[in-house]
Amino acid sequence: MNILVINAGSSSLKFLMYNMVNEEVLASGRVERIGMDSAILSYEPSGRTEIREVAEILEHTTAIRKVLDILVHKEHGVLAASSDIDAVGHRVVHGGESFSSSVIVNDEVKREIKRLFDLAPLHNPAHMLGINAVELNMPDVPQVVVFDTAFHQTMPAKSYLYPIPLVLYRKHQVRRYGFHGTSHDYVSERAASFIGKPLAELKMVTCHIGNGASCAAILNGQSVDTSMGMTPLEGLMMGTRSGDIDPAIVPYVMGKEELTMNEVNSMLNKHSGLMAISGLSSDMREIQHSMAAGDGSAVLAFDMYEYRLRKYIGSYAAAMNGLDVLVFTAGVGENSSILREAVCRNLTFLGLELDEEANRQRVHGDRDISTAGSRVKVLVIPTNEELVIARDTYRLISARQKA
Repeated sequence: MNILVINAGSSSLKFLMYNMVNEEVLASGRVERIGMDSAILSYEPSGRTEIREVAEILEHTTAIRKVLDILVHKEHGVLAASSDIDAVGHRVVHGGESFSSSVIVNDEVKREIKRLFDLAPLHNPAHMLGINAVELNMPDVPQVVVFDTAFHQTMPAKSYLYPIPLVLYRKHQVRRYGFHGTSHDYVSERAASFIGKPLAELKMVTCHIGNGASCAAILNGQSVDTSMGMTPLEGLMMGTRSGDIDPAIVPYVMGKEELTMNEVNSMLNKHSGLMAISGLSSDMREIQHSMAAGDGSAVLAFDMYEYRLRKYIGSYAAAMNGLDVLVFTAGVGENSSILREAVCRNLTFLGLELDEEANRQRVHGDRDISTAGSRVKVLVIPTNEELVIARDTYRLISARQKA
């Protein structure tokens, strides 16, 4: 079965083409600057040179058509015809309380995704554009949606409710949902398999640390808490997001600086985090480079980032009454040995011992960076959210075909 995985943004679209016989990536790419006459299509067939094209792509329907054209291109394509695509899987950020698992797209599912636009105004409308664009280009091809929030629907009420009037939850679904669910799901299963223990018997904290960052407390295979909340702004300090702050700061700063709601929202989401404290960059690589050069602001930004991450790990160990496995994943989690070392250095009270040499080695793939005597396994597990989407799509479409 050939499955096309799509992650549609408001002005961009990422895609991967999978052959699910062996889970091989046949091709990958992205369309950027959708809505402009100078949009860019980047396309890389597996094992071959990347191709870039500049063209007028004014909306997502044309973007999908361009993707299909390049996938079946006589010279550069990986499929004989677009009819060789058996299904399309989409990433959708917010499923609210409506979706606790991936589902096949139908009219009811589309209506519900639209109803949830208010919970993810920057993401869900863009994902809906991708779903509609595929439907227009391939009306007979089944589609599946995989939700970032679904994995966290196992959280108990004591974790997901805010201590504010319950009427706001009952009327407007104001609660914590959590995100990066596909990543936390994937790496927790990989971690359990890697150490050869049943996931259902483990207390695990998974740290998805990239430009956006979140932690999850996974008890016996289920998410019982996670750092992101109703939106991806809550929780850890991130590249440009503030993470947790005193909510009273918002009206105070709005009054002092005469900011509008949109302006303060932009400040917290796009002009805070590492970028705000360092004054340099939201990229951890640049922060660490500046730290090495003695930049005090970079050091402060790193220290705040690490401290807040470590506090979440410690609190989740307390929430689960112990910790068996700590997992680092995503761009920063997988690549920053300095951050991993700083975090683990002050978690020794958990019985955690980091193997500093193993931590510093540049090795791709799943690896154990704890000592043989460590009571907590510390693992680096590369995430693969697209593969989760492909697998869920394959599972659901295969089951429907057999029914």
